[in-house]
Amino acid sequence: MDRSGRTSLQTFSLVFGLVYLIIGVAGFTVTGFDDFAAGPVDGTLIIFGLNPLHNIVHILIGGAWVLSSRTHATARIASLGIGAAYALVAVLGFFGALKFLSIDSLADPDNFLHIATAALAFYFATAGSEEATAATS
Repeated sequence: MDRSGRTSLQTFSLVFGLVYLIIGVAGFTVTGFDDFAAGPVDGTLIIFGLNPLHNIVHILIGGAWVLSSRTHATARIASLGIGAAYALVAVLGFFGALKFLSIDSLADPDNFLHIATAALAFYFATAGSEEATAATS
């Protein structure tokens, strides 16, 4: 636990939640609000293709992570769930099954970001659980 009484999992959930919220909102500067589930409208955000639906998904995930960061138990549940969802999204993305989210090929950078997000979520949900157990023993 850090000085604020948060576990590393809670801090991870808060930070990643805020990052996903910011990316979701910033994505609308690229896509606008038209062509809701189309491919990238005006290009990309950094190297990632976006559409308004993709932006809303990022905002919802970010919000879930921020809200879950209040307690270790809810942060663990959210991180495991979001990690599992992102692992599935990465696999589906590699097979081109997510064109409606503008993730459309094996080499799409989104797939690699989703794998990294899933791995970090699983890591903190499991390693952070050990930290919380040690702190209360």
